Amino acid sequence: MWDYSDKVKEHFFSPRNAGAVTGANAVGEVGSLSCGDALRLTLRVDPETQIIKDAGFQTFGCGSAIASSSALTEIIKGMTLDQALTVSNQDIADFLDGLPPEKMHCSVMGREALQAAVANYRGEVWKDDHEEGALVCKCFAVDAVMIEETIRANALSTVEDVTNYTKAGGGCSACHEGVEEILTRVLKEQGRVFDPTGAAPVLAKGKKLSNLQRIRRIEGAIEAIRPNLQRDRGDVELVEVDGKNVYVNMTGACVGCQMASTTLDGIQQRIVEDLGEFVRVLPASAMQHRA
Repeated sequence: MWDYSDKVKEHFFSPRNAGAVTGANAVGEVGSLSCGDALRLTLRVDPETQIIKDAGFQTFGCGSAIASSSALTEIIKGMTLDQALTVSNQDIADFLDGLPPEKMHCSVMGREALQAAVANYRGEVWKDDHEEGALVCKCFAVDAVMIEETIRANALSTVEDVTNYTKAGGGCSACHEGVEEILTRVLKEQGRVFDPTGAAPVLAKGKKLSNLQRIRRIEGAIEAIRPNLQRDRGDVELVEVDGKNVYVNMTGACVGCQMASTTLDGIQQRIVEDLGEFVRVLPASAMQHRA
């Protein structure tokens, strides 16, 4: 499993400022339940000093999302709005003594919610729904501007990095080519070269995993997840491994479930963690669309 700091655990098990603020005059909402993460941030701002007197959050998401939201409210209380807008997603992660790479998108969501709340207070328009042509990742509604800004702000260099920080590409993976194009452009501006191959998986002795070892690790990761699905009368089985694509078949209560995409995302994260390389977990039905 992911290595969480003691501070992340503390803010997950005993979150600060959970719930809506009484008398709030600023509200910021980002994410969606269908994407698996959603955050509603409420602020009570002093009209004269522009100081944030109180902050509260309501989060639907994983432990890192709750901890990041809790940390954000602690950081910004007592700040002016302008000071709060300088808080970066890395500041949130640092406050928690770090987040696993796969969970950095939780800190990015917190920063977006803050921007939305400040815009709401100032009567400005801030929205995270984008015009169709601007979207790169339709699964999680992530546009090119957000990807570019996140790459620059956090010195990202791989598709895996972008997925960890924005969730783009963590669903059906159809947008990976678009993410690669953005990485190529941004890194070129910085005098760097994008390497589409990424880092190869290695063993402790520095040897590459054989195909058999690789498949066994994937099978092991899936087997570790199956009991959780079976408790809810669902299940998952490995169908095929084709390069970086892992095809699975959802059965039982998982068929047609509204959270199926979130379940696939969780399976993908577990496999990536155990395998040591980035892979795409896709439904077996997607195999018929392969080139």
